[in-house]
Amino acid sequence: MNQINFMEIGEIKVGHAQNLAAATGCTVLIIEKGGVVGGDVRGGAPGTRETDLLDPVNLVERVHGILLTGGSAFGLDAAAGVMEYLEKKKIGFDVQVTRVPIVCGAALFDLTIGDPLVRPDKKMGYQACVNAGSDNCDQGCVGAGTGATVGKILGMERAMKGGLGHYAIQVKDLKVGAMVAVNCLGDIIDPLSGEKIVGVLSEDFKSFADTEEIMINSYSNSKNLFSGNTTLGVIATNAALTKAQATKLASMAQNGYARTMRPAHSMLDGDTIFAMSVGNVEADLSVVGLLAARVMERAVVEAVKHAKSLCGITDWQSLK
Repeated sequence: MNQINFMEIGEIKVGHAQNLAAATGCTVLIIEKGGVVGGDVRGGAPGTRETDLLDPVNLVERVHGILLTGGSAFGLDAAAGVMEYLEKKKIGFDVQVTRVPIVCGAALFDLTIGDPLVRPDKKMGYQACVNAGSDNCDQGCVGAGTGATVGKILGMERAMKGGLGHYAIQVKDLKVGAMVAVNCLGDIIDPLSGEKIVGVLSEDFKSFADTEEIMINSYSNSKNLFSGNTTLGVIATNAALTKAQATKLASMAQNGYARTMRPAHSMLDGDTIFAMSVGNVEADLSVVGLLAARVMERAVVEAVKHAKSLCGITDWQSLK
């Protein structure tokens, strides 16, 4: 099993656009020939687009773009820019009078950092597509990870910087990779060491408190001032999958969230994963699923380790 670049998995282009001053941005994955895509939405606060279309009982079989965006529900406006870009290139589902690009998307909440009135919009979504390429390896405070934060249970002054990360592996001819924008309520654990690497800061700002313990000790308090979080991820593989299998793969990849985020899938997160097949390698779905969880774990860790301090939010490197 060898580590490879996420872009080596198949014919995928990745583009980012961001506004660092406003601390928000979006990431687009373009599959010009279309990919078989499934999705799994968990947590109590999702913001999504075209996820119903991914149900295996529904008509359209191939997706041409996946949008991961900041800006909460406002940021889903960026999908219009993705659609405009793809339509101009005549990419999409043929409806005779034009081609309708199939663009799925999900949004995370980053309005408590930077300028809350600046969100990804149609122009930014289009620019992310213009920036897309097959060699884009950026991580950290880029795209959908620009305004991402973690450990927000005690407010933004005790939070740390999240970001965007990716990780991929190859086993013989099978390739599986993950890309993720980490913006969770809780703390991040590195499963390899069991060490907490980012999360809610203690009062001295030099060590960690414990999000789950804070939640347990305040179980009767239903008031929540920081309900906007959500981690967004994509699994890409060259394994041949049906829509039903891709949907199951997205579900299995959520184990990667559960192993790294404490807690994951809370009512305060809208954790979402898309899984896409861009190849024809025959592989057992259970094996692809366990590999998907593994690469998602590593992508989460890469995201927070590459993130840099922004708008006064402490990063991982600052605590080393």
